Amino acid sequence: MKKILLFDLDGTLTDPKEGITKCVQYALKHFGIESETEELMCFIGPPLVDSFKEFYKMSEDDALVAVEKYRERFRDIGIFENGVYVGISHMLSKCKDMGYIIGLATSKPEEFAIRILEKYELAKYFDEITGSTMDGSRNNKTDVIREAFARMNITECNLDEVLMIGDREHDIIGAKNCGIESVGVNFGYALDGELQAAGADYIVDSVNELEDLLERLGR
Repeated sequence: MKKILLFDLDGTLTDPKEGITKCVQYALKHFGIESETEELMCFIGPPLVDSFKEFYKMSEDDALVAVEKYRERFRDIGIFENGVYVGISHMLSKCKDMGYIIGLATSKPEEFAIRILEKYELAKYFDEITGSTMDGSRNNKTDVIREAFARMNITECNLDEVLMIGDREHDIIGAKNCGIESVGVNFGYALDGELQAAGADYIVDSVNELEDLLERLGR
């Protein structure tokens, strides 16, 4: 029986495509790189610094500059260029009614995640909100999940009660690294076969399917 849920944010609760891709585009222009936003959806999910290094072969120093330029636009504009997936509020409300403890575990900086959840009136469903740090000291999903564990008093004794829910391989791999089961959601930004290859314990294709699954697992 599952009692504790950890949700990813981007691509799982919200559709962040417009804000993220436009802010990446803005950052790349600083380096004289022109890109169409449709080419930049690969940035949705993974830590930004890793994506700038992987997809544009930037050095560590340049990638850190790119992240700062990204945040320059994201902080007040891009942060709200998104929207909540249909059915998410109902699903979270139902999970609370079932008695689930609900946490957020996102690679997005924590202060941004809090502002987004508050803006869209989702914060009320969360017992704990955990994100990355601005200085990069807590960046990858494994570290974020471990920090959520510490805040939510999750120990080796109750790992079997915890479920991580996300749309990218990083969520699934992070869950495995931390010894918990995971749900991959296909309505986010995973590539074809990505969630299966990462080893998700469950995969759902819609918010309704996710709600049904969580109802079964919470009995």
